[in-house]
Amino acid sequence: MTVLIVSSLADPHAQAVMAALAERGTRVELLDLAEYPGKLALTMAFTGGERRFQLRRPGQGQLDLTDVRAVWWRRPAAFGLPDTLRDPAHRRLALSESHTAFHGLFEAMDALWINPPARNSSAAHKPYQLALAQRLGLEIPQTVMTSDPEEAREFWRVCDGNVIYKQFIALPEAWWETRRLRQAETKIADAAIRLAPVIFQRHVAAVADLRVTIIGDEIFAAAVDLSDLSYDVDVRLNLNARLVAHDLPEDVAAMLRTLMQHLGLLYGAIDLRLTEDGRYVFLEINPAGQFLYVEQQTGQPITAALAARLAAA
Repeated sequence: MTVLIVSSLADPHAQAVMAALAERGTRVELLDLAEYPGKLALTMAFTGGERRFQLRRPGQGQLDLTDVRAVWWRRPAAFGLPDTLRDPAHRRLALSESHTAFHGLFEAMDALWINPPARNSSAAHKPYQLALAQRLGLEIPQTVMTSDPEEAREFWRVCDGNVIYKQFIALPEAWWETRRLRQAETKIADAAIRLAPVIFQRHVAAVADLRVTIIGDEIFAAAVDLSDLSYDVDVRLNLNARLVAHDLPEDVAAMLRTLMQHLGLLYGAIDLRLTEDGRYVFLEINPAGQFLYVEQQTGQPITAALAARLAAA
């Protein structure tokens, strides 16, 4: 059997899991969608009750996708259309046809997916995450997602100015950390809010931030003590932040497993806040979140667990 990882060689997470699979004696292949169509050719054939799914690298052999039994949908790249295809309508058509063909292929493959692309995409939507977490009994922050400046001002008032704001999704070319909303910003934010909705939440005072990595039924929880950090709103901005392994209460762990099941995910990286009085507050889940930094600081065998799950398919 073959395990397929959809990412690129520049991705250290893909490299780590590929190495772990190789150590287990499992054949592993990398699919970088940026190589299509320049370095890859796709064929899907249905003949006489049989089907053939194949990727061919001209001069470098081919990959029989019917032999793939597990796929890690890690970090898919955009298709690499050549610059010679200049007409905008033709580029849109080529991208549309390529996207439709490949995603039809992915649905047709008889393989275990971590995670299925459609589920991965759906689970990444923050309104859906919060609504589902709320229904399942997880505590979430008081939240308003709005493009209405009046709604934003009212939320500021209700929360006595104790508000943070963040993006729905971070882009490589437009990323910013979770920030506190200051009084001065409320006076100049109206025009920006009207152009694109913003997530506003009541700031949750906490003693620790948690990163919970889930693979199937396995849970790897790690916590950062916020007391020594200079910026407790977003731990990513603290170079001195150190994670330690953390034991989640069983009721919280059970709710997180249920959340994963409802989202249709086998892998997820969940962010929680632990309050001084012992409450675990759900912030969000990243269906393809990073884990190597957690593993490096805590020694938790996340790479090995993911490789084992893929190899067991």
